[in-house]
Amino acid sequence: MTRLSFLLTLGLCGATSAQAATDAPFKLILRATEQKIQKGEVKTAEIVKSWKLPAAGVAASKKNSKVSTTLSPVLDKMFDQINARAPRPASFRNVGGSWVATQQTGWIADKDATKSNLLKAIMAGKDSAEVVFKAVVPERSVKVLAGRGVLWHVASGNSSYKGSPDFRVKNVLVGASKLDNFFIAPDHEFNFNEEIGQIDASTGFVKGFVISGGTLTKEDGGGICQVSTTIFRALYQAGLPITERHEHSHRVSYYDPVGYEATVYAPSKNLRMKNDTGKHLFIQAAWDTKAQTLRFDVFGANTGRTVSVSKPVISNFKAPANPSYTPDPSVAMGGRRVLDTPMQGMTSLITRTIKSPSGAVMSKDTLKSVYNPWGAVYGVNPKDGRL
Repeated sequence: MTRLSFLLTLGLCGATSAQAATDAPFKLILRATEQKIQKGEVKTAEIVKSWKLPAAGVAASKKNSKVSTTLSPVLDKMFDQINARAPRPASFRNVGGSWVATQQTGWIADKDATKSNLLKAIMAGKDSAEVVFKAVVPERSVKVLAGRGVLWHVASGNSSYKGSPDFRVKNVLVGASKLDNFFIAPDHEFNFNEEIGQIDASTGFVKGFVISGGTLTKEDGGGICQVSTTIFRALYQAGLPITERHEHSHRVSYYDPVGYEATVYAPSKNLRMKNDTGKHLFIQAAWDTKAQTLRFDVFGANTGRTVSVSKPVISNFKAPANPSYTPDPSVAMGGRRVLDTPMQGMTSLITRTIKSPSGAVMSKDTLKSVYNPWGAVYGVNPKDGRL
């Protein structure tokens, strides 16, 4: 290659590079950060979003020293996308076997300030400008969780309500939703009846069968014990001391393993347990309507203690009781409908062992449940003489 050819080649390359720089699209850039909790630590991630502006609109803005109206459709769409990001409270989810708490900070675009930045950048010959916006941090943020010591998954409790009638499913889900995303302060006593509140139609509950007077009767909230049992299991597995807990008068198969349950009936029966971890506990509820399972997860500090719960040891079996009858308008005179099956009487013992980080036994307690014999329950016509 001759020197002249080499110089011409350099010139062509230089012209191509300059043209490429001229053709580079102008961008509006939004820079933000978001926090999360993972493996007991708060981590910060950067968020960068950009929007390209039409070259003709940028050129017109520079020529007239003001933001061209030809850019309005792009800018309006961008502002709508930014403002659509609403704040979302921090909550935990299981990601590949690891619990991660995430939040979503809301954004509100400052249109005037962004357009001012845009024009200044265009007039200065720059190829980008910063989007100006206001960050709206959710009330329950990652910072709040971390500040209260909620950094780890502590325990979980599960149960199945499979086979439940519609009224029972409704009450289970309404009750569980009332215990989703709430804190238990250090040394505070969790009070189930207080947290659930009034149980009637005004709070979303419907009538369903409850155990009363040795048979089944319909009252608001039938099935709520599925909720109290499940959260009891979560808090028991977390090692919290029990201050009040009751078993059902007879064994109910929804709450197997036998004895691993907690019945409630305000105001006479309640579930109360004390947070002795020294930090806040955060409770999340989850349910699978297809599998008909309910779950509560407990999050808090890593105390280092381990909790093991034994299988029930069952003894003192007694034969089922005689059947009982309850009014059921759907049943024809002389007929009957099975509402509940007979159950043997029995006693269940479950042992919980709590160990320190060193492996030493800190405490051991026994959950004792005594169940009376239970007879089959039949629904019959309200005018039936068997009532």
